[in-house]
Amino acid sequence: MGRTLVTADWCRVMARYNRWQNRAAVEAAGALPIEMREADRGAFWGSIRGTLSHLLWADHMWMSRLDGWDRPDVPLADSGGFVADWAELRSKRQITDARISRWTQALDDDALAGELTWHSSLSGREVTMPRALCVAHMFNHQTHHRGQIHAMLTAAGADPGATDLLLMPDLVG
Repeated sequence: MGRTLVTADWCRVMARYNRWQNRAAVEAAGALPIEMREADRGAFWGSIRGTLSHLLWADHMWMSRLDGWDRPDVPLADSGGFVADWAELRSKRQITDARISRWTQALDDDALAGELTWHSSLSGREVTMPRALCVAHMFNHQTHHRGQIHAMLTAAGADPGATDLLLMPDLVG
C-alpha cells in the first residue's frame, strides 16, 4: 500500500471534526419535534434518529475491532434501532465521541501499521485489511451518514450549521 496518509495526527483531527459535527447534528435534531426526527425520510436508515443510531452502532462496531470495545448487541440490519430512546442516543453519542477522541490521543503512527482481521457479517467471511485503511473507513463512514443526516435536517427546516473541515472552530493552521 506504500506510505499512508493516515497518521495519528490525522486521526486526532478527524476525531475532533466528527465530535464537532455529531454535536451539531444532534443539537439540530434535538430541536425538532419527535415526529420529525422519527419520520421516514427515504434514507437508507429511514429517519434522522435511525441514521444517527446506525452511525453510533457503526462507531461501536469499528472501535470493538480497533480498540477492544464491546460489540453492539444488535446486528447491522437492526442498527437503526440500536438506540431508540432520544435522550439515551444523545448521551451515548457524547460518550462515544469522547472515547474515540481519547483513543486517538493515545495513538502513534506505529499503532496504525499492520493489518486488522475480523469476521464481517456484511460479507459473510473473514476480512483482512490494513489497519490504517480501516480507521480511514470509520471516519469516512461517519462523514457519509452525517451528510445524509444534514440533508434530512435541512429538509425538516433545521440548521445544523457549517460542515466544512476548514471551518472547524479549533482547527489550527
